[in-house]
Parts: sequence; structure tokens; C-alpha cells
Amino acid sequence: MTVEILTPEKKFFQGEAESVSFPGMDGRFEILNNHAPLISSLKEGSIRIRSNGKDTTVAIKGGFVEVLKNHVNVMVEGAQ
Repeated sequence: MTVEILTPEKKFFQGEAESVSFPGMDGRFEILNNHAPLISSLKEGSIRIRSNGKDTTVAIKGGFVEVLKNHVNVMVEGAQ
């Protein structure tokens, strides 16, 4: 699936992933290939992106995620 992380300033990340884990308002949740459509708010924390068996972690300041047809679009206030 394709993952895009956008901040107000720029496109922070774009790439393919096997799974993505998010800091949801009610706890962590994970998105896998062919996940059902979803929109969720995110709290401050970290996103874990698993690609080719390796994890990449992105610290965020909160935002939203949309999942639709193997595209994961993440809009956050800030990322590092």
C-alpha cells in the first residue's frame, strides 16, 4: 500500500509499506493491505511504517489519517 505523510509545509514521506501503526485517540491501531476505508484522528506520538521487514518511525504532533483503496494519507501538524 502507498503511504503519504503531509505537513502544512511539505510532503514529509511517500513510499510503499506492508503495515502502518498509528497513535489513535483511543489507543494504537494498525493498517494492513486491503484495509476497509477509514478516517481517524491522531494524537501526538509516533507512526511506525513497516516496509521490506524494516521499521521507520515518524514522530508527529497530531492530525488525521484516511485509508482508501490501499492508499494511506496522513495529514499532521508537524513531523520529524
